[in-house]
Amino acid sequence: MNDLSDFDLKHIWHPYTSMTQPLRCVTVKSASGSRLELDDGRSIVDGMSSWWCMVHGYNNPRLNQAITDQLKSMAHVMFGGITHEPAIKLCKKLIEITPPSLQHCFLCDSGSVSVEAAMKMAIQYQYARGKGKKNKFLTFRNGYHGDTFNAMSVCDPVTGMHQIFSHTLPKNYFVSRPECGFASQWSKHYIEEFARTIKRHHRKICAVILEPIVQGAGGMNFYHPEYLRQIRALCDKYDLLLIADEIATGFGRTGKLFACEWAGIEPDIMCVGKALTGGYMTGAAVLTSSKVARGISADGGVFMHGPTFMGNPLMCAVALASIQLLEENNWQQQVAAIEEQLRRELSSAAELEYVQEVRVFGAIGVIELKDQVDMQTIQPLFVENGIWIRPFGKLVYIMPPFVISTEELDFLCKQLLTTLNEYYKQGE
Repeated sequence: MNDLSDFDLKHIWHPYTSMTQPLRCVTVKSASGSRLELDDGRSIVDGMSSWWCMVHGYNNPRLNQAITDQLKSMAHVMFGGITHEPAIKLCKKLIEITPPSLQHCFLCDSGSVSVEAAMKMAIQYQYARGKGKKNKFLTFRNGYHGDTFNAMSVCDPVTGMHQIFSHTLPKNYFVSRPECGFASQWSKHYIEEFARTIKRHHRKICAVILEPIVQGAGGMNFYHPEYLRQIRALCDKYDLLLIADEIATGFGRTGKLFACEWAGIEPDIMCVGKALTGGYMTGAAVLTSSKVARGISADGGVFMHGPTFMGNPLMCAVALASIQLLEENNWQQQVAAIEEQLRRELSSAAELEYVQEVRVFGAIGVIELKDQVDMQTIQPLFVENGIWIRPFGKLVYIMPPFVISTEELDFLCKQLLTTLNEYYKQGE
């Protein structure tokens, strides 16, 4: 296995890494439940749900069976001019569980692609109405919406991962990140910058795009639901669409099935992905209102977007099974139990001198440090201590599978704190 690991280090480009100073990866041989089995025989607890998607854990018999059953009939067929039962049933289920106004479903092959599709829909909707100059987007700073080109244009242009592309990306409008925390006292001044920006530029803006309640990879910021209510009203007032990027927050992660529910609002367009398939396959979807769908399709207009693997039957079959399993597993109780345990077991970190803040919301636990971590040093320490956590910048966070046991989560939290103490002692 050493030869394969050396080949990986020299030739395989992993996400967000350098080829001149690569991080050596751990090799996973198998995975089950909340654990990753390494090729050297060690078993480690996964605190990341493989970037937030494996809500049912690994090697789930129900999801395995859905894939196996679908393979017996077909693994793939083009979606242009063809339909099939798994896609129909999945879209029907998504329309049932998302806000009532979302009545049309466009299947995609990744979260970033769903954001691209949603942004194209918003531009095309305005163009079809004779408002082609409304082709810009408004969003919060510290947001993250994906790594493809148009999605990058609505990620934070300064502190985000894509600032080196700022001179070539489409120019959009940004306002300060939400400052009012989820449980803080709301004041109308928090929305004033957003309102001023919309009033000043609404003739050029086609839509607002945001991550509802939780800003994920841009900073793990949890904000007040009143922002969503106020922004929904502003979009209605100035004839803008509202795009909710629920890729990270959808399917229960925040304690609601979709984070928009915390504010009781309905977007015009919603992106879902990640946990959609229970982490088994890449897959995403864009849900839209009839207003958007009919607007784009007026006078015979068609939406010019068609990924090759759109509507892949394997993806659709396992996504449907994942949603059904979510409904049957009492996910609300699972998430509430994880939240309570994270609050209890991570709270002591707030007293550490190198910690800026500890935040917990739903099945998300965040320790924000005062300084960025050195991944070359801290990543091996986590593995040595029996856990898989992938920090970024100043943020060390946990998003465990919903099926994680109380004992595994206890171990995860304890070893996280142990690792941080070891890491900072090394630096003394």
